[in-house]
Amino acid sequence: MNIYQVDAFTNELFKGNPAAVCPLKNWISEDVMQTIAEENNLSETVFFVQNKHQFEIRWFTPTCEIDLCGHATLAAAHIIFTELNYTKNSIEFSSKSDILTVEKNNDWYILNFSSEEIKEIETPIILQQALNVPILKTFKGKWKIIALLQNEEIVQNLQPNFSKLTELEFSGVIVTSKGDSLDFVSRFFAPKIGINEDPVTGSAHTLLIPYWANILNKNILIAKQLSKRTGFLKCKNLENRVEMSGQAVTYLKGKITI
Repeated sequence: MNIYQVDAFTNELFKGNPAAVCPLKNWISEDVMQTIAEENNLSETVFFVQNKHQFEIRWFTPTCEIDLCGHATLAAAHIIFTELNYTKNSIEFSSKSDILTVEKNNDWYILNFSSEEIKEIETPIILQQALNVPILKTFKGKWKIIALLQNEEIVQNLQPNFSKLTELEFSGVIVTSKGDSLDFVSRFFAPKIGINEDPVTGSAHTLLIPYWANILNKNILIAKQLSKRTGFLKCKNLENRVEMSGQAVTYLKGKITI
């Protein structure tokens, strides 16, 4: 089986978010896909199978399958465009959560995902204890929670208690603030599904883009995720969907022997 490793949402090696990409001719067992993801020990391993005009896609963390992953979708599209002799300029993925499209524009990939609604809630005590910084507002989505913080410096320097975060009912925790030189910044933590900190998180931006578009009263935004590896996203808020544009670099090409 071919395997690739791609750094997504960056144009530099060792930046952005690494994902393993495994193109398949036919689906293999879920147990084997999960074991491969555990062996890779990256935040995501993505598998896909071409089915006529679409690609069916699935994503696995080292501990479980998830319903949506932006950076691994970008990584999969990068491999389809650069390694698999794909000649069209747009790819359609079918997934458990949505129909996703990725369009190639020079060396940028434009991901089009459904946006996710959020609702303001009272800040959970556990979240306050885990972050241990002032939280201005808290919002919830389907399985992610957003903590609005005062400024970029607090987001950058945050050192959460990961053990405490696993006690939340939410699988993913987004912290965000207005940016100093960009529109907004964020970080993403998901220790409950085996990822203490995800370097660049496309799925988190399906919540963040509509929120910041409303707050800043603009539909085209530039975002940065402030992990150690960092990642940049060009964002666009559409009516019920969002666009995230990013770049990608291939780090590794290899074979899995099972």
